[in-house]
Amino acid sequence: MAFRRRTKSYPLFSQEFVIHNHADIGFCLVLCVLIGLMFEVTAKTAFLFILPQYNISMPTADSETVHYHYGPKDLVTILFYIFITIILHAVVQEYILDKISKRLHLSKVKHSKFNESGQLVVFHLTSVIWCFYVVVTEGYLTNPRSLWEDYPHVHLPFQVKFFYLCQLAYWLHALPELYFQKVRKEEIPRQLQYICLYLVPWSQPDCLYSTEFLFHMARLFYFADENNEKLFSAWAAVFGVTRLFILTLAVLAIGFGLARMENQAFDPEKGNFNTLFCRLCVLLLVCAAQAWLMWRFIHSQLRHWREYWNEQSTKRRVPATPRLPARLIKRESGYHENGVVKAENGTSPRTKKLKSP
Repeated sequence: MAFRRRTKSYPLFSQEFVIHNHADIGFCLVLCVLIGLMFEVTAKTAFLFILPQYNISMPTADSETVHYHYGPKDLVTILFYIFITIILHAVVQEYILDKISKRLHLSKVKHSKFNESGQLVVFHLTSVIWCFYVVVTEGYLTNPRSLWEDYPHVHLPFQVKFFYLCQLAYWLHALPELYFQKVRKEEIPRQLQYICLYLVPWSQPDCLYSTEFLFHMARLFYFADENNEKLFSAWAAVFGVTRLFILTLAVLAIGFGLARMENQAFDPEKGNFNTLFCRLCVLLLVCAAQAWLMWRFIHSQLRHWREYWNEQSTKRRVPATPRLPARLIKRESGYHENGVVKAENGTSPRTKKLKSP
């Protein structure tokens, strides 16, 4: 974070300088944009970075509502919130995770996984609360038909579009963080798979955030105490239910809802892709992604159980080492004092007289 005390200095704009000060650099850029709001000449450009663009006033029965379209200017807004996310990432890392990890004395591999889970716990918890608020306030929970009615949904409410922009900003910021956090080369393919899973189908259900939050919270408790695996059992139960819920929601909205809409034409300019071929491609993509996740889950669970039973069987095969009988040491009656054996009453025992031959 900004204004931290450094015990070691690096050459200006060197690789180590950028890695150790990337949050401070992002803070300076964000501060420049915020200062631009204070002047009339630069205020219009500053708002381009901060607020969603392409607002449209749509008349309703009572008044007018403001909705938002999408376009290339949204990339500028996403870039601004990428720097915001980098700053928040550094704050959580330095003031929360680093202080906890120092007390746990973790190895290098566990320390890296602890930092990863700690960051994702904060993100998924925030996403769960925010997503639940959007679902309730926008009426998606009380009226599920709004998911496919009035398609194509090219005009979004403010909080829906802002939620999408922040989600994209977070997962795009994770790409340079692989370099800033010095992630090992062996871990990069797994991290890229995880990031792309959220970037390709980037509209994720609320239950998926809840499942991921439970998983990474279980990892944090496991790193603190390796005997604590109760949350993993709860996550395993929720994981399968989540996969089934996502498949059901996709089939309901795409397979049945959009299939009954009258407007079934391919018109990319208006954002209309409601054709049989497009619906089948999306359903196959969703089913393939959920099947792949379920296969990885089952494979990891079987491997975990196999390792557990192998460990238990090796413990049973190891014979118990027989205990050696304690050697009896015959001691003289009484106690020793200054090298002389004393009797129980404190007097020296009488020595036996040897008979002369």
